[in-house]
Order: sequence, then structure tokens, then C-alpha cells
Amino acid sequence: MADFIVPSTNRPESDAQHRLHGPIHAQRHVRIICVGAGASGLLMAYKLQRHFNNFSLTVYEKNPEVSGTWWENRYPGCACDVPSHNYTWSFEPKVDWSAVYASSKEIFSYFNDFARKYGLHKYVKTEHQVSGAYWNHEKGGYDVHIRDLQKGQDVRDHCDILVNASGILNNWAWPAIPGLDKYKGTLLHTANWDDKIDLKGRHVGLIGNGSSGIQVLPTIQPHVSKVTTFIREPTWVSPVQGLEQHVFSDQERLEFATKPQALVDYRKNVERGLNGQFGIFLKGTTTNNDTETYFRQQMSEKLSNPYLEERLIPNWHVGCRRLTPGVGYLESLGKDNVQVVYGEINEITERGCKCDDGNEYPVDILICATGFNTSFKPRFPVIGPSGKNLQDVWAQEATSYFGLAAADFPNYLIFLGPNCPIGNGPVLSAIECQADYMLKLIDRFQTHNISQFAPKAEAVADFIAHKDLFMSKTVWHDPCRSWYKAAGPNGKITALWPGSTLHYIEALMELRLDDWEVKYNGNRFAWLGNGYSQTELDESADWAYYIRDHDDDEPFSRGRKLQLINKSGTVQSNLGVSFSGMDKSKEGEAKL
Repeated sequence: MADFIVPSTNRPESDAQHRLHGPIHAQRHVRIICVGAGASGLLMAYKLQRHFNNFSLTVYEKNPEVSGTWWENRYPGCACDVPSHNYTWSFEPKVDWSAVYASSKEIFSYFNDFARKYGLHKYVKTEHQVSGAYWNHEKGGYDVHIRDLQKGQDVRDHCDILVNASGILNNWAWPAIPGLDKYKGTLLHTANWDDKIDLKGRHVGLIGNGSSGIQVLPTIQPHVSKVTTFIREPTWVSPVQGLEQHVFSDQERLEFATKPQALVDYRKNVERGLNGQFGIFLKGTTTNNDTETYFRQQMSEKLSNPYLEERLIPNWHVGCRRLTPGVGYLESLGKDNVQVVYGEINEITERGCKCDDGNEYPVDILICATGFNTSFKPRFPVIGPSGKNLQDVWAQEATSYFGLAAADFPNYLIFLGPNCPIGNGPVLSAIECQADYMLKLIDRFQTHNISQFAPKAEAVADFIAHKDLFMSKTVWHDPCRSWYKAAGPNGKITALWPGSTLHYIEALMELRLDDWEVKYNGNRFAWLGNGYSQTELDESADWAYYIRDHDDDEPFSRGRKLQLINKSGTVQSNLGVSFSGMDKSKEGEAKL
């Protein structure tokens, strides 16, 4: 065996000096803190555990349980608007989903079971809320301040790399309506639901017709004496053709459980359909025009009310706001015990809502389905080496590098940051490729004597300029009120990626280190070490592995490599797989 010295993590030398004692690419110890144990945080823990050695990880979670938004959201009708079999990790299917659109309880169980199966709870400290992260100029990395919510104590920790996986749909917000504190009835928010409240036989007020409100109304309508729903603007609501709600039979679930290929085929077909939606978001495509015609027809048929049709069917393009499969929502608006009040709520009174029509609408219980603070600013101060707080830097507009990192904030990574594909297609697929990209950065940090890495400010500026130009040609640019935008109906689009989810996956396949500012501890080539290779450390490895009888190298060109990854030639045709049942508009896509 080769005579070498493995670098010690306790050696009182610089990282560059450590590396001179070990082989090339020696893996130094790396300390990682992850904020949030929702889907993203759990995936990060899984992938670090699977792919890395010599690391330590702590995931701080403010809730008593893991799974993030799927533990928090328990309101009536709460479900995911992504087909359940594809709201899973690509490598971790679930065979027994109850329906195409599963409840939040089922989704919580999926992620909680995922954490239990792979032993991820050992990394997680629940009821620990991160309150701040501050760059340490002496050691590098971040000093992280945490509040132990159970003990009421402050805790300090330190990390080389900080990963913010707290998400964007968990900082719920009351509506900015005057007088909310005056209301003397029962006040509820969909994201802070009180299971003890019984709605049966009560007169319920419902504010909002976004995703949450659309799910709540048809669920509570059969059980309450009356619902007065307050709607201030139109929105496109319709199941996407070909993927309406469907409860799986025992036979279907048995087939998924006993015939793995049947489940794989089903998931692939749904995923192809999700990826086939992108033409909907491009102005002037056949897909967008035909889908809008279909939606308009469906909404008219289900509303069957000229007054509601005029007010609830938008005059902006389909897709400007997030598409919501409103199972039973439009039909509920026409029920005898449902009153629709269209317009603005001027104030909340002791009894209910006073609207711009001059009328006051008393209700026993007032439900605010008014969503979340989606500004992308971190929920705690993040102080970089310059002393600037990312909360202040992003106060007017959040600008990131590919939704992953911020300029001038080194060693800080973000899941679902600004301008990532949160609404462009299958979101969990995007989260997976974000995690993979982060692992590549962490691997580079661990095997080289890097002290800091952050995207260059000019790279971020160029990305934002490209994004803004692209967005002007999409339906998201229409003047609708959407959480995709930073500042009102005409604001910049800060939530979405300038392309499809597949486009994002391919954009993140390789590190573009020319976009990153990298700083080293000492000589940047100290990672070359003591002259020994990693192979020579492994007595069981073939020390002549490159001697072959034929050329079996993987492709070096990007195009050939991608053909291997995407299994080019194995599918007869993807044309016509979009959910609307219509062919993609090649002409429209070519224009963009």
C-alpha cells in the first residue's frame, strides 16, 4: 500500500497545508446547516447521506414534524394541484395514492415515510427556528442563530455552507384589509387552520379565489348553512383535459403495486404531459390559444350564470396566474347556499365584511384563503462578508443566479429561489436538479481548498436581463395579479424560470464555474496534494483501469451525452402529449 498521510480535520494548519499531506482531491470535513425539513430539506439530507463522506449536517425545522408545508396546511380540501404519482421524487414512487390529486395528509405521509425509510430524522432538530446567519470573517462560513422553541433558549451553531430550504409557500399572511382585528367572530387562515373549529351549520365567509380558496369552497359547501365568498378578480379555473380528478380503484392500486412497469409507464406518461404544457405559457402558440378556448368553454358550462361568467372568466391569457384544477369549485358557486360577492372588501367590521358595493356581509366564521408572503426575501437576516443583509438587498426585487444563490453572499445556497421553475412544469423534478447542482458545488468545495464561492454579480445581472427579455414574450407578462410577480400586475416576474422545467434541468447539468467568484485558502493548487492518486489509496481498485480492449468512453460532447441521458430514440413520438390533447405549436415555439 502507498505510504501517505490522510489529512486530519483537527490539524492546526490551513486547509492548503493540510492538503499537502494527502492525496489529490482529499475530502476535507464539511459542515452544512440546512434551514427547513420540508421536501427540499429532506431531499438534501438524503442526497448528502447517499453520495458524501466526511460531512456533518444539521437540519433546523421550526415545526414539531418534518414535511414543511404539507404538515402545516390542513384546511378542508387541502390537496396538491400536481398529479400525486408525479408529486414524488423520481426515484421514490408511491403505489397506493388514493386519487390523482391527493390530500395534504397523504402527501405529508409520503415525505414523513421517506424520512423514516432513509433514517433522515437523525439530521433534523424540530422546533428549532433559525433567526439569523452571520458571516464569520475569521473561520469563513456562517454563524447561525437558532431559537429552541421548546425550551425557549437561543442556540448558536456554525457551518461552512448554509442551505436555505425554507421554501416560499410557508410564510402565511393575513390580508391587508383594515379592521381585521375588530372582527368578533371566528377568524381562520387556511395556512394556520384550527381543527377544533366546527363549520357545520354555520354561516362562513371565504376571502380569496386562489388555489386554497378554490379547494376550500366545494369541500365546506355541503356542510355549512351558507357560504359568502368574496372574490375581487377573475381567474382561470378548470381541470386540464385528460387529467381530471379520479379516485384509484383497489384493482388499479394493486396493479401499480404488483406491476412496477405499469406504474413507471403511468408516471412517465403523466410527466410527459406535464412537460408538454410549456407551450401554454407562450403567447401566440396554438397550444395557448386552443387551451384558452377550451378553458373558456368549460368555465361557461360549469358556471352557467352570465353574471358570474362576465366577472370570473379573465380577459388575460391562460397561465398568467398559476393554473388550478378546480375540482367542483365552479359548480359550487351556483349552489343555493353560496353567495358570491364580487369586488373589493373595504374593511372588516365586528360582524363581517363591508365591500365596495356599500353593503356589509355578516358571517359567523371568516376564512382568509389569502396565501403567503412570496417576496423571496429570507425570513431571517443573512449577513454576508460585506455586512449587507440579503433581506435589504432583495427588498425591492429578488435577483438570484438560476434560483440557487445570491451575488455577494458566499457559501449560501437556496432551494426554490427567485426565477426557478416553480410553475413551469413538474416542480419536484426541478428541486432534484437543484439538489444535484448543490452537491456538485459542495463536492468542489470539499475536494479543493476553496474558502468561498458565490455567483458573480455580472452573471446575475446578465441572467436577469435575459430573463426579463424572455418573459416579455410569455403569458406571465400579462397584467394579471399574481404571486409570480414582485410588484403588482405590471411588476417583474420573479418566481419563474425563463423556459420549461426540462430546459432548467439541462441548464443545471454542469457547473458553469466561469459564472462564480471562487476564493481559495492559500495556493489554489494545494488540492494536488502529496502526489498520490485516490486510486492508489484503494487496494481493491484496478490500478490499470484505463487499459481496455475497446473504446468505452462516455461521450464528451454535450449533444451526445444528452442523447444518452434522455434515452433518445426510445420513444416513438412525444407530439400531442400535452394535457389539452392538442399538438404542440412548433411554429409558436420557433418564434420564441
